[in-house]
Amino acid sequence: MYKLLILVSVLFCSHFTAQAQFSDFEHDGTTRQYLYYEPADLNEQMPLVIVMHGFTGDANSIRNYSEMNQFADQYGFAVCYPRGTVDSYGDRFWNVGYAFHDNETVDDVGFLTELTEYLQITHGLNPDYTFATGMSNGGEMCYMLACQAYDTFKAVAPVAGMILQDILDECDNSPPIPLFEIHGSQDNVTPISGDPNNNDGWGAYPSIPFTINYFSDKNECTTVVTETLPDTDTSDGSYVLSEKHLNGINNNEVWYYEVVGGGHDWPGAWGNMDIKAGEEAWLFFQKYIDDILSTSNFEALEKSILVFPNPTSNLIRFESSTEVEIQEVILYNTLGTTIKAKFINESIDLTNLNTGIYLLNIKTSKGIITKKIVKN
Repeated sequence: MYKLLILVSVLFCSHFTAQAQFSDFEHDGTTRQYLYYEPADLNEQMPLVIVMHGFTGDANSIRNYSEMNQFADQYGFAVCYPRGTVDSYGDRFWNVGYAFHDNETVDDVGFLTELTEYLQITHGLNPDYTFATGMSNGGEMCYMLACQAYDTFKAVAPVAGMILQDILDECDNSPPIPLFEIHGSQDNVTPISGDPNNNDGWGAYPSIPFTINYFSDKNECTTVVTETLPDTDTSDGSYVLSEKHLNGINNNEVWYYEVVGGGHDWPGAWGNMDIKAGEEAWLFFQKYIDDILSTSNFEALEKSILVFPNPTSNLIRFESSTEVEIQEVILYNTLGTTIKAKFINESIDLTNLNTGIYLLNIKTSKGIITKKIVKN
């Protein structure tokens, strides 16, 4: 198993030779290193994506094969590639608690959290829009961050990763965050069926479908939508099944892309070529940002519209702030039948209506809101 991983690492390092300048960061008395890239046009949300390499890999290699710098240019987010430390076997790693790492004590959750906060401060990045993705061991670090550093990382997107049972056992009390896993059905390093008895030596871990369902339940998702993505490259021997768990708490979502026929791969770099894993991860993070902004805008719109008195026996009045123009007001009953409509910013007389609940639909220059009205 280890020979396979080392061979994969050597092959990718030979293909991607472009080097970048590392920066130093002191943590727990150890000098850690990272690569940082910020596009010329950082978008107004000022987001940051942490990208973590796999076991025996390195920051520079995942910087190249993930193409995250190119996606950062395209979508306007900052990206950081931290380096794991070297274990007693001479392999670079993230300390998620592998069975053969029982003597390792490095605190990578602390390092990644402090590094992220440092980057947010020094580069003016938005702490509400900080995310993590990673390959294999880096993906497993994503799961650990989801359970232990949820205040810092708002969503994670592991690729070919798993969650060790020890981490999962301690995750129940953490709040839910959105999660997106991309995993090959024929992954022979991190099998999709899991390894509950630790036959492979990494440590016990559940199957990927179990893990997705765990996080779906944790996020209280109520809807599952599945589809087969377009098989744009029929020569790669694989295709992608999309499974999206939607309508969770805080509008959170849990996504799962099963690469049918895929191995222990970063799609778009090797293996499946129908998708690019780095871009898919960003689009998932962007969906989170859009949902947050949409919710914030709706809450702001609601606060800008005043409807009073409520309950009422006669007139219901509506006013708006100077920034919002009311364009149309329609009163419905609970069956959806229109009772009255107004095109002015004044009031509606409910005197002749039966007592009960009505819905006031208010169309404004900033959007549409609906308020429940009680006629007494």
